[in-house]
Amino acid sequence: MKCPFCAEDQHRVIDTRSVGEGIRRRRECLACGQRFTTYERIARANLMVIKADGRREEFDQDKIFMGIKKACAKRPISIEAIDRIVNEIEAELYSLGQSEIPSKLIGEKVMERLAELDDVAYVRFASVYRRFADLDSLAEEIQRRKAQKALEAERQRQLALNL
Repeated sequence: MKCPFCAEDQHRVIDTRSVGEGIRRRRECLACGQRFTTYERIARANLMVIKADGRREEFDQDKIFMGIKKACAKRPISIEAIDRIVNEIEAELYSLGQSEIPSKLIGEKVMERLAELDDVAYVRFASVYRRFADLDSLAEEIQRRKAQKALEAERQRQLALNL
């Protein structure tokens, strides 16, 4: 492995941590002193994604990560939280035991996680994923999300009363 700053291949591992189903290593280049992070994860059997137009492409965890990262831009959400969501979704997809997964299923799983994490990130992702035709469609989605949150709050209140 080469340093992303100076391309030397001499470095040392400073810290190692488990993250989901992989390992995160913090490294320091011995040549330039810069620090960088690498991730190791188990290489699994290839999972194919069936796109809306019928094309098939290999599952790419980085696409999910980048989509969530864009939705969470300028929000108080850590990279670790995004990593956790991506790893959970990937684990769920592999646990289905299917070699081909519709992209729609992946998008729905991302939206479920973002709805739990942050309303603004959810709406941002939904606006791209669902391709709202106009402002009215977007406003309807926001109203639907508000109604869901109110229902969740009422359930929590009821649970608290029962305890």
